[in-house]
Amino acid sequence: MIGRRLHLIHTIQGVRRLLVRNGWSCQVPTRRAVERDDDAVAGWVKEVWHCAEDSPRLVEPGSSSRTKPDSP
Repeated sequence: MIGRRLHLIHTIQGVRRLLVRNGWSCQVPTRRAVERDDDAVAGWVKEVWHCAEDSPRLVEPGSSSRTKPDSP
């Protein structure tokens, strides 16, 4: 986003330094949401996650150019 908006290139470490220099810090939630259902999360991980993790991604031939779509 920084590159697109400001036309600058920064590494992750450089962005972190800039944010810290300006008084920003990493924000981590201090507590979990009251609505969270740990049993539902555990069930989802057992039933759904392994399917999504193991499934191969479909690769379609295409163009390496982002501005010109592949020609037939």
